[in-house]
Amino acid sequence: MIPRTPKSPAAFAAPRASACSALAVALSLLAGACKSSSTSTSPPAEKTAAPTAAEASASAAAPTAQYKVGMILVGPYNDKGWNQAHYDGLRSVLGKMPDVSFEYVDKVNPADRPNVKGSQVADDLISRGAKLVVYNSDDYKDDALETARKHPQVTVLHVSGDYAWKDGKNYKPQPNLGNIMGRIETAKHISGCAAALGTETGKIGYLGPLVNDETRRLVTAAYLGARYCWEKYQKKKPEELTFKVTWIGFWFNIPGVTLDPTKVADDFYSSGFDVLLTGLDTPEAALQAKKASGAGKKVKYVHYDHKAGCDLAPDICLGVAYYNWAPLYRDAIEKARAGKYTSEFVWEGPDFRDLNGDASVVGFLPGDALGERKAQLGAFVLTLANGLDLWKGPLKFQDGTDFLKDGEAATPQQIWYLPQLVQGITGPSK
Repeated sequence: MIPRTPKSPAAFAAPRASACSALAVALSLLAGACKSSSTSTSPPAEKTAAPTAAEASASAAAPTAQYKVGMILVGPYNDKGWNQAHYDGLRSVLGKMPDVSFEYVDKVNPADRPNVKGSQVADDLISRGAKLVVYNSDDYKDDALETARKHPQVTVLHVSGDYAWKDGKNYKPQPNLGNIMGRIETAKHISGCAAALGTETGKIGYLGPLVNDETRRLVTAAYLGARYCWEKYQKKKPEELTFKVTWIGFWFNIPGVTLDPTKVADDFYSSGFDVLLTGLDTPEAALQAKKASGAGKKVKYVHYDHKAGCDLAPDICLGVAYYNWAPLYRDAIEKARAGKYTSEFVWEGPDFRDLNGDASVVGFLPGDALGERKAQLGAFVLTLANGLDLWKGPLKFQDGTDFLKDGEAATPQQIWYLPQLVQGITGPSK
């Protein structure tokens, strides 16, 4: 069984590694530099007819019967980012489950499909036999709840939401609705560290999507990692580091609605920011870095979401923080088709025994642009594996109020529901 993050605040600390396992962490990271990675371009599974009553009964009794999974994606399935990570993760699981079929609908968002609700798409998938439906974006939280209530015999997985979290602010008791999320904050710490090790100007940019609790905590996690490594390895003062976020208004570009992420990235690179991290679903930070580098600028980037992110421009990539959704999807499907799924909130952290192994839901692949600094990044990861907690005071919010007092460690709720960015970050919190 995949380990679950316990609900007690103290249990959210990084696991402490033994001397042998800690050495394995460092070696695993250093050996796992970004290489050319193959990504799935498989077409969607063929549509299958809804099961008969007899088939449905057999499915409930025996997991070897046909079982169908439907997935609703907020963006393109092949976006080289968030959506492709979900698509590839589920496809890799189903490649080992010949008794499970798969159908997806992508680009379910107001720009690509005006006036189409996620719950309507789910109704259609369920009418064609889907017994488990995945919603892959925070924007679908109410659609997921509506689907779960309307179809109590269908398992509904909502990625990044919190309705199933009994200790959260928004708990909605619904037996067939669950939430899954990778604890990417740790990999964002590593991303920030890589950025701090890679910058020559001390100016790090962050290409942000929309502003919510999730994006605030990820930007803050990256900054905390950058600040730590700026002091520890660059031997410089925090006030000498510029860390700026610009929000575009959505997870990816919607012409006429959001800021153009291509222009925002160019603006960063043209104004002295030599490293750009991204929180978007799409690869503008990498593509514009490649363009700027080709024009003679000394720039680098840190990718997000998809494991193959360094393939876009290997020579200037400092690394990629990514999700491996396969373990969480496999676990949910196995439970659901056996009739044993119950509502759960899963916020799964990295497996430091093998950070980039198949069992780790969160990973980080260092890029070629780190050069000799890769050893320092490995040392930072080793420190995280041994219990370093960057969510620890003293920390203040941007408005000057206390977030964490000296020595105080943040609770899971304080991290998940982060109301503001912390001091040291330039850019709005709302």
